[in-house]
Amino acid sequence: MTKTSMQEILTEDGTLLVRIHRPDRKNALTVAMYAALTAALERATQSPAIRAVVVTGSGDSFTSGNDIADFLANPPSGEESPVFRFLAALRQFEKPLIAAVNGVAVGIGVTLLLHCDLVYACAGATLQLPFVNLGLCPEAGSSLLLPRLIGYPRAAELLMLGEPFSAEQALEWGLINGLGGDAEMTLELALAKARRLTGLPAAAVQRTKALLKRTETEAVRQTIAVESRHFIELLHSPEAVAALHAFVSRRRAIG
Repeated sequence: MTKTSMQEILTEDGTLLVRIHRPDRKNALTVAMYAALTAALERATQSPAIRAVVVTGSGDSFTSGNDIADFLANPPSGEESPVFRFLAALRQFEKPLIAAVNGVAVGIGVTLLLHCDLVYACAGATLQLPFVNLGLCPEAGSSLLLPRLIGYPRAAELLMLGEPFSAEQALEWGLINGLGGDAEMTLELALAKARRLTGLPAAAVQRTKALLKRTETEAVRQTIAVESRHFIELLHSPEAVAALHAFVSRRRAIG
């Protein structure tokens, strides 16, 4: 990971702003970046000075998902793999977590939103869950959380067809909380909500989050574990190998 692939700013009100910063690759996530995201959430958990976390991206993308070349070179093999450690940290995070989706969000860029407490997206942002297109299956508990959030028919369409959908559709379906105009306005909206939360009694906010999630906590943990096993198995299938290598070849051709 380069020094600039992740940026962190702690604001005066106790909000940790985490910015995924690899705009030349549409903020595609490497193994090292997953480790950095996990470390940020762990620091936020341990630090009393941090009352909320806002995650956003740089340039025109929130994150385009996994860096496929890096992913193929460092495939996940178990719960200690960086991507699965990140999912565990995400699932267990007890403080308010807010996303400011500033543009393209693909794969994990969408499924991580299912674990956020508040999500705001800029007008015109595009989201996509192309796991099946790559010969893979859903991850991050999305096979459980997405149908619970937006209903089975829409979740099936998004996860089984893997077609892009707009932030406006996401808002209509209840996947996000609101639209913030352009990227700068969206981030300011997310930070304003964080300031509102950090101004409230911390114990009450965290207890409320825990209560909201209590009926699904164990189910999400189990779902992520099952999805992960299937994901690793499919990763070695001929269909996935062909699709992933084809993706890398197209990416290299584009430059």
